[in-house]
Amino acid sequence: MKIVILAMALAAAAPVLAEDLTQDLAMQLGPDTEVNEQGTLNPHEMSMAQVMESIRNGDTGMVICSQGYLVTKSGRHEMARELFKSCADHGWTGAMTWMSQLDDRGLGGPQDLEAAADWNRKAAEAGDPVGKFNHGLDLMRGWGVARDEAAGRAMVDEAARDGLDVAQRLQSAEYDLDEVTPDADEWRYLNLF
Repeated sequence: MKIVILAMALAAAAPVLAEDLTQDLAMQLGPDTEVNEQGTLNPHEMSMAQVMESIRNGDTGMVICSQGYLVTKSGRHEMARELFKSCADHGWTGAMTWMSQLDDRGLGGPQDLEAAADWNRKAAEAGDPVGKFNHGLDLMRGWGVARDEAAGRAMVDEAARDGLDVAQRLQSAEYDLDEVTPDADEWRYLNLF
């Protein structure tokens, strides 16, 4: 008898529970996804919309942050900037070096050499070998920061000790910046003033 009463109670409550769960799920997924009693229709699985939704909800895991590479390579620099900024603010050093590149090149926003150098510095201070190398280059060139060749070489040396091949190559070339600067970019680093 108790089992029959329990079954009847659950059957009566099921529509109410299902409706509450459906409403909760719809609020979590956002307005673009339809949720009804049959489940989620057209979810943002494996899409850039899902990645950006995750970023906007504060999820900055390694896989999500790595999607910024695809976004920026597709030319959607404003979206890449939003994604990388959120990831960088949460401590992902690879995103910091990408923010540096976006600021350095003026992609998705105005060119800002000081901001670019600051992102490299933050990545370096967090222990990232690429951040150390890039910060060292910034210091050696005086690119977005005051020129300090000795401090720049010390940063490159740290990156080389961390095993970064390009830093070791620059050391072997006796810190000749032409070793790591493509000919097409040399004009950018000329100190004319």
